[in-house]
Amino acid sequence: MVTRTLSGFAACRAGGVGLALALAAAAAPSQAATQGIFGATSSGSVTITASVPARARISGLTDVSFLSQDPAVAATSTQNVCVWSNTATRTYTITASGSGTANAFTIANGALTTPYSVQWSGTTSQTTGTALVAGTASSSFASAATQQACTSGPTASASLIVGISTADLQAMQALTTYSGTLTLLVTPQ
Repeated sequence: MVTRTLSGFAACRAGGVGLALALAAAAAPSQAATQGIFGATSSGSVTITASVPARARISGLTDVSFLSQDPAVAATSTQNVCVWSNTATRTYTITASGSGTANAFTIANGALTTPYSVQWSGTTSQTTGTALVAGTASSSFASAATQQACTSGPTASASLIVGISTADLQAMQALTTYSGTLTLLVTPQ
């Protein structure tokens, strides 16, 4: 039988759970549990610690549709979205990737392609923002969101602005629907 003493009284058998607990406690003496002593009552204490890793969430996104768009008028879609970060500064970066070649911001129908632009603002209800570069992280934005899905506090915290220029609209083939996917990656900072 192997015995260890911890805070004056704890006997453990070799290979037993008690030995593992005693050794773990001995490895971190500043956070060691205190053990009770034999008596009419016995009291012990444990230190409780917790932490969470950096996390972020984007929600509230809606699909963008420019169907039957007048090619003489630039197409613009602005939407308010919720971006939340649990870091102390509540900051994050956005990396936007399109479904075109090398993450390009393009919509397509077969071999036909048309580019679009993507902008981001760290506040809501904006019609312009920071131009995003495909596949490249943006500068940092600070979120006003206080809940990860914006179900309490602000209902949104940022603006996504997508556009197609008149020149690009006029280069599109008539009666042909172009489509693509825009992926937004949020990284807490």
